[in-house]
Amino acid sequence: MEEGNHSEVTEFILSGLTDRPELQVPLFLLSLLIHIITLVGNGGMIFLIKIDPRLHTPMYFFLGNLSFCDLCYSSTIAPKMLQNFLAKTKSISRTACTVQMYLCFFFQDVECLLLAVMAYDRYVAICNPLLYTVTMSRRLCNLLVAGVYGVSLADATTSTYYTFRLSFCHSNVINHFFCDTPPLLALSCTDTRINEIVMFASMCYTVVTSIVIILLSYVCIISTIFRIRSAEGRRKAFSTCTSHLTAVGMFHGTLLFMYFRPTSSYSMDTDKITSVFYTLVIPMLNPLVYSLRNREVKGALKKAKNKLRRIS
Repeated sequence: MEEGNHSEVTEFILSGLTDRPELQVPLFLLSLLIHIITLVGNGGMIFLIKIDPRLHTPMYFFLGNLSFCDLCYSSTIAPKMLQNFLAKTKSISRTACTVQMYLCFFFQDVECLLLAVMAYDRYVAICNPLLYTVTMSRRLCNLLVAGVYGVSLADATTSTYYTFRLSFCHSNVINHFFCDTPPLLALSCTDTRINEIVMFASMCYTVVTSIVIILLSYVCIISTIFRIRSAEGRRKAFSTCTSHLTAVGMFHGTLLFMYFRPTSSYSMDTDKITSVFYTLVIPMLNPLVYSLRNREVKGALKKAKNKLRRIS
């Protein structure tokens, strides 16, 4: 493509996870199964939280938002990915690519910041239990979630704008299965230093801020738990945090590996596998983690099953 025409790129080609034909159908079936489990798991979690009054608490209010985020995050990636496994031409329009990138940025930020808010919720519940219902009022919960969505909206808008103001002239083939920033920057024929600064600042602002809030919350939580005299009391207090810690470890561990590893160890194949994990696998695992380790959710699920049996 000539330099003079580089602004006329109207579509990109997604190379996908692999170019081996014999793997396309097995990967399609596996990805489809993961996406169905994600939809059922997160949709079911939202439904249970909505219908069971025992789950109308701040912790489950945030968990419902996390499930909504995971459901949308997976749905931003999976449909196009599934289509491309079976399609001969794996094209995506510039507009669709822009929308996909924007939504990916947005829901990634929402998940990251929601995990920090959930850590703060656990801090208040364990360190100030007598003031929990007063502190974590409905108004504060709504404000925290609104703040999460507002910050994510601003960050996604900035990051997407700076990416698509570039001119693309080296090629229109994105070496990925979705529209992500690093492979798009590799196609640009203009200076990308500002984009790299924006991307690094964005990651530091959301990921590092989230991790700092989580670490500070858990330092206080662990200090409080160790001051509890009975072993049973300590076990109960810590059991309320295990699901959240598991979700934090999976999501933040993947993001840190993805964006903060040395450039000398960078590999696009590794990048793709890591991306599959945080865009598709983690949204599938989160509702399983919270339901398998949570008595209230198990109780709500049993209650819902009994209601369905009586109706049928």
